[in-house]
Amino acid sequence: MDGLDDIDLLLLKILSDNSSYTTKELATKVNLSTSPVFERVKRLENNGYIKKYIAILDAEKFNKGFIVFCNIRLKQHDRKIGNHFVKDIMQIDEVAECYNVSGDYDFILKVYARDMKHYQDFVFNKLGSVESIGSTHSTFVMAEIKNSHNISL
Repeated sequence: MDGLDDIDLLLLKILSDNSSYTTKELATKVNLSTSPVFERVKRLENNGYIKKYIAILDAEKFNKGFIVFCNIRLKQHDRKIGNHFVKDIMQIDEVAECYNVSGDYDFILKVYARDMKHYQDFVFNKLGSVESIGSTHSTFVMAEIKNSHNISL
């Protein structure tokens, strides 16, 4: 966080809560005029503190509210198999997030599905076609308690 002052941190916090604020609205919130706020936000973007702006969709509204964390163990640990897995997973729409992890499993997937039947079809027909997978273990979300998408600054 070298080179960030309190106003930069405040701008980041505000934008992480709601990225749709106009420069004028941001300026009011941090007590500056629009030009320096615009320049600060551009600098934060250019320096990679802000990766992108997105709309967070309500999965329930799209009938995709059944959330599953799927733990994956690869058949073997070598570069070729790992690269094939990553390439295959990137093509599967139901996978919203994929993390390479340490411990008992190699990867954790966050999967959005309509219901258990849709998830079962996903496991058999989509994950089942990924040859590098050795085993899977699914954990079903009963309720989302916190999902802020924010980083503590």
